[in-house]
Amino acid sequence: MLHCTKDAPLLARKFLYVIAALIMLTLAGGIGWNLFQDQIMRWTFVPSGAFKAPAGRIDYAKAESWAARPHMPNDPSRWVPEGFTATRDPQVSVFFVAPTTYLKKDQWNGPIDDREANGRLTLFIGSQAGAFNAVGEVWAPRYRQATAGAFLTDEKAAGQALDFAYGDVEQAFDAFLAAIPPDRPIILAGHSQGSLHLMTLLARRVAGTPIAQRIVAAYLIGWPVSVTADLPKLGLPGCSRAAEPGCILAWQSFAEPADPGLMLKVYDATNGLTGSPRKGTPMLCVNPLTGAPNSAAPAAANLGALVPRAGMSGADVAKGIIPARCDPQGILLIGDPPTGYGTYVLPGQNYHIFDYALFWANIRADAEARTIAFLVARK
Repeated sequence: MLHCTKDAPLLARKFLYVIAALIMLTLAGGIGWNLFQDQIMRWTFVPSGAFKAPAGRIDYAKAESWAARPHMPNDPSRWVPEGFTATRDPQVSVFFVAPTTYLKKDQWNGPIDDREANGRLTLFIGSQAGAFNAVGEVWAPRYRQATAGAFLTDEKAAGQALDFAYGDVEQAFDAFLAAIPPDRPIILAGHSQGSLHLMTLLARRVAGTPIAQRIVAAYLIGWPVSVTADLPKLGLPGCSRAAEPGCILAWQSFAEPADPGLMLKVYDATNGLTGSPRKGTPMLCVNPLTGAPNSAAPAAANLGALVPRAGMSGADVAKGIIPARCDPQGILLIGDPPTGYGTYVLPGQNYHIFDYALFWANIRADAEARTIAFLVARK
C-alpha cells in the first residue's frame, strides 16, 4: 500500500462525499424539493450581483498557483488506494482541470485562496487525477472557477464567469507547455466544469496544431459532448476502440431508471462549438469498461470502483460490482443504484459526482493502454 502524501487518509475518508454540498439534497427532500428544486438550487447557489471580473492574473510560474505539479511536497495527485502504486518513471504529462469546488454565492468566480474550495480541490485531485498517476506526472492548476450557481442560471453573468475561468485555464496550459519537454506526450483530463474548459481549450488551442499530435487521450468526463455539434471542432475523434491513442473519451453516469431531464434541458437549449444546435444530437459515450463507444459490459468487467467504508473510515476498491452501457442518446447507464454511495446522488439518478469513482481502476488501465499504444506508434 502506497500513501504518497500525509493527506492520503483524509482523501480516502472524504472524497466520495465532499460534493454532496453542491446540491444539498439532504436539506431539500420530500414534496418541497420535488416541486421547487430549481428555485431552491438557484436561491442557494446563484449570486445575486452583477459579474465583476477578478483583478489581475495568476502567475503560473509560481508553485503555489498549482494544486498539483511534479516535485510538489505532499502532492495529492500521488494518492493511491491499497493495492496500487504511483509510477516513478512517468511517460506522459497530465494536464488536469478540476471540477467546481467553489460553492459560495458571494461572487461569480472564486478566488484561488478560498480555504474550503481548496480543501475540496485537494480531495478531487487525489480521487480523480490520481487515476492517471500510473503513467504520468499530474499538473493541476488552481483557477478562478465559476461558482456552482453559474450552472443553474442562464444569466449573462454566468457565461461571463465561465469565460473568465477559461482564461485562467488557458494561461495555465501555456505555462504547462513551457515547463515540459517539447516532445512530451500529453493526457488532458477533467471533470464537470473542468471538462467544459478542456473542450474550449481543444477547440481554440489544440485542434489543427502540432500539440494535437502529442495528445495520448482527452478525458472529458462529466460534461456532454455532442457528436455532431461539438466533436468536429475538437481536433480529435471520439475513441472508437480500447487502447486507441489520440482520441476523446466522455460519459455521464446514471443509474436506472434514469431521468436525465435536468441535464438535457440545458443541453437542448444550447448550440455546440460548430454553431449548430445540440438539441436532438447524440452525446459521445465511450464506455469506461470497454474503452469503446456505444457499447455495453457486465459488472464483471469493472476492474474496481472506489467505494467508501462504513462511517467514512476509508475507501476500498471493489471489483465487479457496477456494469455500464451506453444508451442511444449517449447516457452511460449503470443498472440499479449501486450500494455504498448513500444519498449523494443528483436528481434523476444522476451519478455525476461519481463519474470517476465508479470506474476508477478501469480509467487507470485505460490510460495505461492508450499510453503504450501511443508510444509504440511514435517509434
